[in-house]
Amino acid sequence: MNRIATAFLIFITGFAGAASAETYTLTIKDHKFDPAELKIPADKPATLVVKNLDGTPEEFESKPLRIEKVVPANSEATFQIRALKAGRYKFFGEFHEDTAKGEVVVE
Repeated sequence: MNRIATAFLIFITGFAGAASAETYTLTIKDHKFDPAELKIPADKPATLVVKNLDGTPEEFESKPLRIEKVVPANSEATFQIRALKAGRYKFFGEFHEDTAKGEVVVE
């Protein structure tokens, strides 16, 4: 197979994988995540939308998911999550760590 055909095949395969990513939504309200436990399938990429419904910003952070970003008040942020192995991946809101906690449960 020549290089152009190989590059095209890689492009199409990557595009098909990105297009099949399911979208999951977390909301932040009263400095708490809802749901606090978000289930997603193992070995599949996903899109995560974090909606901040509070009147103050929150920093969504997860070291295992490799995400750290401030979500402004009454706004949202979108993240691409790589295909993950089964397990529990903690996240929290750095500005309200005492109440803003949760986990992505990969099954």
